[in-house]
Amino acid sequence: MLRYITAMAISGVVGVGIGVWLMTSPAEQPEVAEESTTTYRCAMHPSVVSEGPGSCPVCGMDLVPVYEDELSGGSGGTVQIDPVTIQNIGVKTARVERRSLRRTVRTVGRVVYDETRMTDVNAKIAGWVEKLYVNYTGQEVSKGQRLLEIYSPELVAAQEEYLTALDYHRRLQNSAGGEVAQGARDLLGSARQRLRYWDISDEQIESLKVSGEVRRTMTLHSPQEGIVVHKAVFEGAHISSGQHLYRIAELSKVWVYADIYEYELPWIQVGQEAEVELSYLPGRTFNGRVTYIYPFLESKTRTLRVRMSFDNADGKLKPEMYANVEIQAPVAEKAVVVPVQAIIHSGERRLAVVSLGEGRFQPREIEIGVEADGFYQVINGLREGDRIVTSSQFLIDSESNLKAAVGAMVSESAAGVEAMAGEATTAMEAMVGESTDAVSGDEGHDH
Repeated sequence: MLRYITAMAISGVVGVGIGVWLMTSPAEQPEVAEESTTTYRCAMHPSVVSEGPGSCPVCGMDLVPVYEDELSGGSGGTVQIDPVTIQNIGVKTARVERRSLRRTVRTVGRVVYDETRMTDVNAKIAGWVEKLYVNYTGQEVSKGQRLLEIYSPELVAAQEEYLTALDYHRRLQNSAGGEVAQGARDLLGSARQRLRYWDISDEQIESLKVSGEVRRTMTLHSPQEGIVVHKAVFEGAHISSGQHLYRIAELSKVWVYADIYEYELPWIQVGQEAEVELSYLPGRTFNGRVTYIYPFLESKTRTLRVRMSFDNADGKLKPEMYANVEIQAPVAEKAVVVPVQAIIHSGERRLAVVSLGEGRFQPREIEIGVEADGFYQVINGLREGDRIVTSSQFLIDSESNLKAAVGAMVSESAAGVEAMAGEATTAMEAMVGESTDAVSGDEGHDH
C-alpha cells in the first residue's frame, strides 16, 4: 500500500513538472506560444482588447494583432504602428524648431489728449472782453493767432505810467547828475517790466513807445497751435485776474490708455510696440509704443493702466474714441519651440509624441516654459530637429499606455506561473519525503 502511495506521489510530481514546463516554455511549444502571445485591439479605441480577431464594438473597425515582442520590446514606451493605421487616424508631424516668441496682449483702449501738448490761456489782468476772435470750441488756431481783446483800466494806467517814465527818462538822460539819470532809467525799466508781466509783447511796447498813444484794449494771442478743446469766455463778460479762458490741445500726437489685467503685467514693458485699430476704420492700424506704466492698480477692476503714444498727423485718432489695442511683448529669443497642439497635458506631466521613423513613435515627458504665438517653449526633453506628432498623438499615447499595461500583465503572469511551479515542486518533494519515511517505518515493523 505504501509503495502505491509513493508511486502516485512521484507520478504527481512528474505531471506537475510537465505542466509547468509546458506553460513556461513557449519557445519549445510553437502552437501554444502563438495562441498565448497574440492579442487583438482596435486602432481607434485602444481600450478594446480581444484574444482573437474580430471587430470593434464601438466603431466597427477590424481589430489588429499585437504581438508580445511589440508589447514588451523597445524602450520608453515605443510603439509600432502600421502605415494603414497611421493614415486612418490622421497622424501629422512637425519639426522642433528655434524661433523668437512674442506674446500679444489684447485689450481695449481709449484715445486721450497728450497732456504734454496742452496749454491753458488765463487772464493775468482784470477787465472786460470787448471782442472774441476765437469764439467756439473745436476751432483750430495757430501759434500767435489773436484770441480776444480785453479792456482793462489797470492796463490803461500801466501804459500811461510807462509813457510818463519814458518822458522822464528822455528829459534826464543828459542830466549832469548821474544818480538822477539812473533813477529815471530804473523807473522806465520797472514800467516796461510791468507791461511784460501782463503779456504785453516787446513789439506792442515798442509800438506804444513810438506812437505815444495809450491803447484802450489789450490783445491776447495763442501760445501754441492746436484745437480749442475748452472755452470759458464770452464777448462782453467781465474776467478776473487768473481766470481760465481757453484750453488748447495740439493733436499731432495723442495718448491711448489701456487697462491690463494683473496676470498680464509680466509681459508689459516701457518701449514695447503697440497697435490700435478703430471700429470706423477697419483694416487700418496705427503703430505706437508703450510710454508709461502706472504704479498703482484700479481697486474696482483690479487692472493696471498703461499709456501709449501714437502719431496722429492726419487727425484720425480722435480723443475719447475707443480702440482695439495689441501690445507685442517679446518673451523668449531663439527658443526651442513646439506647436501647442503637440503637447499632451496629463495631470502635472507634459508629454510629446516623438516620431522615430518607420512607424515607430515614443511618448516623451518634457518640460515646457512660456506659451506665445501658438507655440510652447521647450526647456527640457526635446532637441531642435526632432520630429513630433501634432495630431492624433492622444491615440498614440493611449496605445503606448496600453502596451505598457499589457506588458506588465504578461510579466506578472509569467512570474505567477514560475512561482506556482516552484510551490508545486516543493509540495511534491515534501509528499515524497513523508511517503518514504512511512515506508521505512513499515519495513521496520515487519522485521
